Amino acid sequence: MAVIYDGAKRTERMPLLFVGHGSPLFTLGDNYYTESWKKLGRDLPKPEAVVCISAHWQTAGTYVTAMPKPQTIHDFGGFPPALYDIRYDAPGDPDLAGVISNTVTGRGILPDQSWGLDHGAWTVIRHIYPDAEVPVIEISLDYHKSPKYHYELGKELSFLRDRGILIIGSGNLVHNLSKVAWDHANEDEFGYEWALKANDIFRRLILDRDHGRLIDYNLLGSEVRMAVPTPDHFLPLLYVLGMQQEGEDINIFTDKAVMGSLTMTSVRIG
Repeated sequence: MAVIYDGAKRTERMPLLFVGHGSPLFTLGDNYYTESWKKLGRDLPKPEAVVCISAHWQTAGTYVTAMPKPQTIHDFGGFPPALYDIRYDAPGDPDLAGVISNTVTGRGILPDQSWGLDHGAWTVIRHIYPDAEVPVIEISLDYHKSPKYHYELGKELSFLRDRGILIIGSGNLVHNLSKVAWDHANEDEFGYEWALKANDIFRRLILDRDHGRLIDYNLLGSEVRMAVPTPDHFLPLLYVLGMQQEGEDINIFTDKAVMGSLTMTSVRIG
């Protein structure tokens, strides 16, 4: 049953998550990442719903999924059949989608009936809430907009935290698929020097709460430009930072580099 959003605040502000989701293969079996995601399910307050900003839904304009039963989208190719067999049947929440569309009016967030839950969402959330009982909706990334626009949109969405909504940004701080070291794919941890340096820069700025420099990440040097050749996997972080309140605790977890040019660094705020 959809939650009735009457504007009443809960007594506890929900935390924020940016999760490095990495390869879809990480969702299979028990491993370092799935165990960390399961731990989130045990540690977090139970939300009324989840709003996920995924790197894998890029659109012209901003949209929010508004269907009662979102489909599981297998938006990848060349992986084992076991991945394509997964269905994550969490309900949607049309009421919540309507609240978002009607509240953030200056940004023109439009309801969508065609998308669903892509692998940036379900590969992680299925381990946090394995019973698929918590409603999940997604908000798309408008690829025409600047990083500052996405950060400011995050600020406008921060009211959701006081309505029992868990916000998850799903991407990767370092994400350069053209440089993946396939010969190191089976190693638990491996990163190129430039990837590790870029990730260190990001981690320091997150902990220092230096949002301005993270918004202008293209000015942070050649290593960062190589780490973020396209903005899609970095922008979900900016939504989360835009919702951060002064003085909130910051916790870095799953802080590993894999396959040379990806980092799984994740952040919990609050």
